[in-house]
Amino acid sequence: MEPLFSLKGKNALVTGAGRGMGLGVARALARQGARVAINDFYQERADAAAEQLRSEGFDVIGVAADITDPAQLKQMVARVNEAFGSVDIFVANAGVPTDGMGYGKFLESDPAQWQQFLDLNLNALMHAAQAVLPGMLERGWGRFICITSESWRAGVPMGIAAYAASKAGAVGFIRQLAAETGRQGVTVNGLSLGTMNNWEGSEKIAAKSCMVPRAGSPEDVGAGVAYLASTEASWVTGQIYPLNGGSLTA
Repeated sequence: MEPLFSLKGKNALVTGAGRGMGLGVARALARQGARVAINDFYQERADAAAEQLRSEGFDVIGVAADITDPAQLKQMVARVNEAFGSVDIFVANAGVPTDGMGYGKFLESDPAQWQQFLDLNLNALMHAAQAVLPGMLERGWGRFICITSESWRAGVPMGIAAYAASKAGAVGFIRQLAAETGRQGVTVNGLSLGTMNNWEGSEKIAAKSCMVPRAGSPEDVGAGVAYLASTEASWVTGQIYPLNGGSLTA
């Protein structure tokens, strides 16, 4: 009998996994036995992350693509299918444009700034669904997981209105998509992150705002995704799981 939450024999593709939370997700899935394709915008970062995990004994490849370009996204999925034979687990982790968050007041922002977030967090998610879900549905098993943010349900004075709007759109899409796929063995869920340890000052804020007084880590995110990707989570779909240290409870 396989151990609990085993992903042996499954193939995963994680976007934005060249570093940070995405790399934590890739490592967790590989540790559970999955073969993992690490996507990043930059080829060198994808390759370096893949080499790092291979040095730890995992079966990993690096695949670069700009996932906001539908053609590149489809080509990336095709490369992973060619290398692994299937994409059983897809994790939409990439969420911040390459030039950063661009914090600032919404009324002083430019529509071009909004579009970056909509392209990355909503449009790319929709194109990814069309690229990977047909194969999952044909095989009768699949996991489509989106890393979202607690900013979709809690206003914060950080100047991230466009980012939060794109994540809220992703939440709505996840729930509706789950209704289309659940009867065919494919689950669709989101993991909604609170204050994470990937920016300066996060630990100080988390110590004050979280019931568990620390910021979240790549390991925390990886563990959450590994559960949602597992066979044991087959009765979980259309859900947005908060991963926030208790900073929000409603």
